[in-house]
Amino acid sequence: MGGRKPDSFVLKKEDKPILQDLLRNGHTSQRVARRARILLCRADAHRVNPLADKVAQNRSTVWRVCERYGQYGLEAALYDAPRSGRPHIFSPVVRKRIERLARQDPATVGWNLSHWSTRSLELAAVEQKIVTRIDHSTVNTILNAGHLQPHRLRYWKTTVWDALAVTRALKILWYYERIAALWQRGIVTIAVDEKPGLQVLERDWPKQLMRSGQIERHEFEYDRHGTINLLVGLTLFNGRMWAECLDKNDGEHFRPAIRRLLHPYGWAQHIVLIMDNGPSHTSGETRTFFQNLAPRIRVLFTPFNASWLNQAELLLQAFTGRYLRRGSWTAPAAMIAHILASSVEYNDYFAHPFHWEWTRRDFHFWLNNTPSLIRCKT
Repeated sequence: MGGRKPDSFVLKKEDKPILQDLLRNGHTSQRVARRARILLCRADAHRVNPLADKVAQNRSTVWRVCERYGQYGLEAALYDAPRSGRPHIFSPVVRKRIERLARQDPATVGWNLSHWSTRSLELAAVEQKIVTRIDHSTVNTILNAGHLQPHRLRYWKTTVWDALAVTRALKILWYYERIAALWQRGIVTIAVDEKPGLQVLERDWPKQLMRSGQIERHEFEYDRHGTINLLVGLTLFNGRMWAECLDKNDGEHFRPAIRRLLHPYGWAQHIVLIMDNGPSHTSGETRTFFQNLAPRIRVLFTPFNASWLNQAELLLQAFTGRYLRRGSWTAPAAMIAHILASSVEYNDYFAHPFHWEWTRRDFHFWLNNTPSLIRCKT
């Protein structure tokens, strides 16, 4: 039996993506995954023995799965016969088809929605003839079981990893790996970043403090008193911050602030500044400014659209969460005074070096093993 040519076998076009989804899904049981792999491989196989070896199953198992598919369809081939107890209203195959519909862009099935909801999926599942009737709560249950959240969204920023971007990343990571050793040699590494356009908001009514059984509450309405531009520097060796508020976020105000940032480190033999490619950092006047400070002062720019390599972003996130997020100020001067006083308190109680584990070796591994990254040939 194992050597002869099997009976005619045709895998339906609409069943192939369902089988592929089952194999990609880490929650699929091994029993179902084995049967799905048999059906996918069987579509291209001409003899049973090689197919049995490929899927690591015996010949009778291969024959039985293919025979059940041909006679009774996909669900019967993948899943065991119903047992005692209350049966599922919708079969596993129907559930997978609903999951697959939820992963599609609504435009691909003729809807103008930007994203699915459980109620729109309820209507679309009936329209696509996946089911004749289903409740949106059941759709929600199916989505939860498949770990799908169509209501949520996350942005990302695309970095083109050309030769310049890779070189910049490697230089920054080299310094991150040697911060303490470089400090002992008189080489100071400082990450610089700004948070421009911080809104000075004053709540219309005072906040209501937390009480037992009730969280802190803030008035939704507010008065806006302009914006300020916060510039910070993070000394990577000890995690201490330097902060200053600029009248404008431009090179004319940025360059004098950098001189004030560097002033306490007159003892250092060399200072390395890590910053992103903001206009105030890369303007012609600013480049000339840094050239006049060379070679004692060296500037490392992060790759374009990869400012996450700048540890000062971690500082801004921590400082904003502790000191700015719930604030209310009557004027820009009040907010500036609060920031300057808070930076001192942050250094006294919270300053510490950020634990950066990502090394150049990790970067190379990520770069070589992430197919979705955009690369340019050099």
